[in-house]
Amino acid sequence: MEKGRDFPKDYDPGEVEPKWQEFWEREGIYRFDWEDEERPVFAIDTPPPYPSGEFHMGNVLNWTYFDVVARYKRMRGYNVLFPQGWDCHGLPTEVRVEQKHGITKTQVPPEEFRRLCVEFVEENIRAMKRAIRRLGYSIDWSLEYKTMDPDYWRRTQLSFVILYKKGLIYRGKHPVNWCPRCGTAIADAEVEHETRTGKLYYIRFGLADEPGRYLTIATTRPELIPACVAAAVHPEDERYRAYVGRELVVPLVGRRVRIFADEMVDPGFGTGVVMICTYGDKEDVRFVARHGLPVIACVGEDGRMTEQAGKYAGLTIEEARRAVVEDLRSAGLLEREEPITHEVGTCWRCHTPIEILVREQWFMRTRQLTEEVVKKALEEVRWYPDYMKWRLVDWARSLDWDWVISRQRIFATPIPVWYCARCGHVIVAEPDWLPVDPRREPPKLDKCPKCGCREFKPETDVLDTWFDSSITCAVHAGWPDKPDWRRRFPADLHPSGYDIIRTWAYYLMVRHIALFGEAPFRACLINGMVLGTDGRMMHK
Repeated sequence: MEKGRDFPKDYDPGEVEPKWQEFWEREGIYRFDWEDEERPVFAIDTPPPYPSGEFHMGNVLNWTYFDVVARYKRMRGYNVLFPQGWDCHGLPTEVRVEQKHGITKTQVPPEEFRRLCVEFVEENIRAMKRAIRRLGYSIDWSLEYKTMDPDYWRRTQLSFVILYKKGLIYRGKHPVNWCPRCGTAIADAEVEHETRTGKLYYIRFGLADEPGRYLTIATTRPELIPACVAAAVHPEDERYRAYVGRELVVPLVGRRVRIFADEMVDPGFGTGVVMICTYGDKEDVRFVARHGLPVIACVGEDGRMTEQAGKYAGLTIEEARRAVVEDLRSAGLLEREEPITHEVGTCWRCHTPIEILVREQWFMRTRQLTEEVVKKALEEVRWYPDYMKWRLVDWARSLDWDWVISRQRIFATPIPVWYCARCGHVIVAEPDWLPVDPRREPPKLDKCPKCGCREFKPETDVLDTWFDSSITCAVHAGWPDKPDWRRRFPADLHPSGYDIIRTWAYYLMVRHIALFGEAPFRACLINGMVLGTDGRMMHK
């Protein structure tokens, strides 16, 4: 050992590691060089975690994978773009804030709730950054971003404006997945299917043309009887062929509904006769659309029965179920009930069973891009492991509805839209107006271009949090501000857990293809999931 160089006998990581980490950051050891046009670029689309909790062991596994790649590529002479962002908005944050303060978003003024969300997010970002730094990941912190910052708003809103002008974003009335607890629409990808126990109720529906005779229908949702608009059987079910085209009388309601033959009916479920309600599930949505049936909305946004539910109006879904069952029993129309184990669609964040409601929402035309997404996923992206590509492909092909991109929340990127107070004309912000919050700022117009009215109403819905994070590959590359941003696009590596293939990976693909005509990344590295002591996966 050289004289004068005394090494401590015991290694103290708490003393040594922060010293060198500060040195590496100060000297820009991991910094991406935007001016370097000599070295090849290697861009990593680092996942922006939700800052709604701690940096957990699942994150440690994720970040270790792509930190190893970043270090390897630097040693091979690449100019490595390794950013770090934070996916601030959305239900994960709002639900945690509500839990922390013992409130709901409707119990405090919107500005106060927004302030609580920002405070909560900033606190968690500080804690997560300490953990990431402590673990020694080679991130370029000069590239840090937060999706709640005005400049990121600008990029997210610009992508909305571009897609609207391309005709790929529209506003319309359509059935959507609705969480009554969170009070917002959610996308198909945000619906979790949980196995739950319940009851299957066998209910007698009288034949309209033969008093005293009936068909028995089995359902798990008797509270939706006020919304029954039809009954259906399988066309090849010999038991019921003679009944097709006849009418049943809906019990407790007295409405006459027609019996249809439809191949969607499973003759092995219950009695083989099903009631069609608006809406019990997606099969009801398809059936109603196919046969042009009316919609009776007996469940409201708050999870209570509406006036269309008659005497059950104002009851919660559970209360209405009990009341309807008791009334059926009293009327001699409940044949029997039996336990059942079945899948229930629930909200991904609060696990409340979802309802399907018809509501005015903003949508992106994702279904028309399905085959292009599939083609690029199969032909232009390398998958590690290779079979993971089929998760994205199968998901894309399974979607029945366009992506509902609007949410009824508070802490999120505003939709850059106003409406004429007189004629309802839609006014979408111009790019040079962005970022903008229509709830606080009027459009930069003197009057409505259609009717001349000078009063405007803001769009109060906000954007899905995945609409924020589904442009990260372009944002990391410098879009839209750096003229040479395509030098760093597509990203060379998109790493993530397999749990968000159907959300983040899919939304990245469909949005970048819609915006730029290209797949957002060249390679996709998928890792498995770390489980908690309760057996649940540790998510993003």
